[in-house]
Amino acid sequence: MDLTKGTEPEKIKRSKKMMLWFAIVSMAMMFAGLTSAYVVSKNRPDWPEDVVLPDAFLWSTLFIVLSSVTFILAKKALLKSNRSLASKMLIATLILGLVFVILQFVGFQQFINQGLFPAGSTSVINVSFYYLIIFTHLVHVFAGIIVLLVVIYNHFKQRYYPGQMLGIELGATFWHFVDILWIYLFLFLYFLR
Repeated sequence: MDLTKGTEPEKIKRSKKMMLWFAIVSMAMMFAGLTSAYVVSKNRPDWPEDVVLPDAFLWSTLFIVLSSVTFILAKKALLKSNRSLASKMLIATLILGLVFVILQFVGFQQFINQGLFPAGSTSVINVSFYYLIIFTHLVHVFAGIIVLLVVIYNHFKQRYYPGQMLGIELGATFWHFVDILWIYLFLFLYFLR
């Protein structure tokens, strides 16, 4: 496939998708590095194995998965020109994303209530990794919420319709990546103690 062929709008569309995938691969590599450091550090003699992830992180997983489902439904509704349903699903995606963020901070608070801090004389190495990995993911979720707000704004400006879906496709791809990334991180942290 020759990437230089096609109309100018087709070239722009391909380049935007390619840039998003470059960013996604870069983010995936960063998290691969973090989880690799976790695995290597697990062999330390001061690594406690009795630390359990707070329940809030499990609940947050449910909400972020639901947010991906509502984003898919929003996109399908737009393809069928059902703007009303698309609006509801996009707003639901935003609310579910915000609930995910709140539950992440509840999880941090549950760590603190157990006396598990990210740094300091009472901190332990694996909990420090939990905070680092989860907070780094949260930064990407905040970026995803900004992307989602832009998608919602453009939706209400009626910039998406069948044949003109690039913005929502890019937003959905990033949101689903952040969702899949969290599922991986949650399972990784839950099972690899």
